[in-house]
Amino acid sequence: MSTPSETFKMNHAGFTLIELMVVIVILGILAGLIIPRIMGRPEEAKQLKAKIQIESLETALKLYKLDNGMYPDTEQGLQALIEQPETGMLPKKWREGGYLEKGKLPKDPWKNDFVYLSPGVHSDFDITSYGADGVPGGDGNNEDINNWDIE
Repeated sequence: MSTPSETFKMNHAGFTLIELMVVIVILGILAGLIIPRIMGRPEEAKQLKAKIQIESLETALKLYKLDNGMYPDTEQGLQALIEQPETGMLPKKWREGGYLEKGKLPKDPWKNDFVYLSPGVHSDFDITSYGADGVPGGDGNNEDINNWDIE
């Protein structure tokens, strides 16, 4: 039979499973932040961010249509999501405060404006980011990101 002091030493002789798991989680988080930068994936992350922003703009446009029965036209642009339009077909029930949470239009990850066309060529409206080069077309990092291509 062991004495209480021997039992105390046996219980604190190593790392607990929880301590090991905490260390592994911390290392995983650090690896998740550092490895993509080392491996040249920032452009891939920017493309993903642009897709998420486009989906957010689509949602705001759908809310705009629910309130007003139509999408803003090309002339009104995405600006109609943050300021009540004063030209073209005026919205009937424009939401006070707009349709975007921060009250401003986001720029794409390359600091360019999104291109908006309504009625669109591919659907009711088209939203495009021209990618890293900021001009239509391109491959790889310069590839356009379009709302009709996002699954």
